[in-house]
Amino acid sequence: MRLSIFWRLILTYVVIIAVMTAVNIYALLQIRTLAGLNTEVGSHHHPEIESAKRLLSSFYEQVQSEKKYVAVPAATFLEHFDAESKDFQLVLQGLLMRDTSEPEIRLVREVERIQQAHLALFHTQLAEGVGRPAESSAAYDERRDALAGKMASTLQQYIGLHEARIAVGVNESHASSVHAEAVTRQLVLVALMFGLGMAAVASYNILRPLRRLQSTIQEMGQGNFRATMDGQAPRELRELGDTVKWMGARLQQLDDIKSEFLAHVSHELRTPMASIQEGTHLLLDEIPGPLTQDQRTTLRIMSDSSRRLMYLISTILDLSKMESGMMEYRFAPTDLRRVADISVNKIRLLADAKQVRLLVEAPVERHWVRADSARIEQVLDNLLSNALKYSPEGAAVKLHMEPRRDEGLLFVDVTDCGPGIPTEEVPHIFERFYQGRTKTRHVSVGSGLGLALAKKVVEAHGGRIWVESKVGKGTTVRFILCLTKPGILA
Repeated sequence: MRLSIFWRLILTYVVIIAVMTAVNIYALLQIRTLAGLNTEVGSHHHPEIESAKRLLSSFYEQVQSEKKYVAVPAATFLEHFDAESKDFQLVLQGLLMRDTSEPEIRLVREVERIQQAHLALFHTQLAEGVGRPAESSAAYDERRDALAGKMASTLQQYIGLHEARIAVGVNESHASSVHAEAVTRQLVLVALMFGLGMAAVASYNILRPLRRLQSTIQEMGQGNFRATMDGQAPRELRELGDTVKWMGARLQQLDDIKSEFLAHVSHELRTPMASIQEGTHLLLDEIPGPLTQDQRTTLRIMSDSSRRLMYLISTILDLSKMESGMMEYRFAPTDLRRVADISVNKIRLLADAKQVRLLVEAPVERHWVRADSARIEQVLDNLLSNALKYSPEGAAVKLHMEPRRDEGLLFVDVTDCGPGIPTEEVPHIFERFYQGRTKTRHVSVGSGLGLALAKKVVEAHGGRIWVESKVGKGTTVRFILCLTKPGILA
């Protein structure tokens, strides 16, 4: 079961969104990891360092108060010493509660031991009393300074331990961020390429049947109402294709009805028109009696009109036979130069009256084609008549024939010096009853069937016909036929 366009688009969007969501989740996890590293640095190591610095400062304050009390035994110095000692203990207990690693606890315990040793030393000094001999005071100062140095050294080790861990954390954070950035960039690129690929596949699966449908509609516009859309397609486009097929069938039915109607009406008109034409000729020959000049002029107008109408009726009937496949062609090796001379001679009087030169450019030797000479003569009559009709006075109409033995083809060109055909009208000039939007003064209006008939005849001969035109410079109608040899039909 083939998916509809709706579900194809939905699945494509879901896959693309899922890929992008996975990329975003990975990026968020990396951000969370980096945030955890930063939190550890900010919430643990920095406060521990600050607490260690505070302990060292508090210890130095105790030493200063102790020295002052020893020098001047005032109660204020002793109270300050006790306050600093209590603050030292509070900060120290806080470190013991927060630290979890064995090196940190060991260093804090060492700081606590040194603090206790210092307190014991001070209390011993207080018990012995102030004003002892100089040797005893010197020994006391030496032991106190040793404890102070050891305290400073231990706290510096503690601070160095946390600073080293901060450095490691920063390095890990930097390395993790660089790795996350590289991986995220690659994932985004892969997701982008994957998304574009999925979009291209989905678009191709939708546009390909759309192009086939467009081609089918174009074929119908050119008159092939039996054209159908082949191949697989989504459900909506299959339904649209079935609708177009139904429309083509209806158009073909209407076209058949129209062709049948035109053929029937044309056939029914031929007999009364032949009678009118014969009666007009009898009157012009003055068989019923003599005519005045005005009567003769009127009858000649009636004769020309009936002749044109008979030609139009015959053309419609011929086109109806060609479209229904009932036209019979009598193919035989034909000297196309002879057929061309006959067509040129037919319009020579009209060309002289309009002062238009007829130029025939063809090789002296004969060139034979497999053709129905009467039908090819009809094609040349139409092309030369059109060229003469659109050429201004004093211009030239050229019939050019060029055999190409290496290709086995004979090229025939009919060129005029008329106003030309706009580019947008060229694809339509072989359609029935199409006369174009560009109107030229002093040009009689035709039926628009001559080129349509010429196209049918040339294609029935296995050839091809087309138009090359430039506005303001003229038009060339070119067709090709296959060369043959005298006496060879195939």
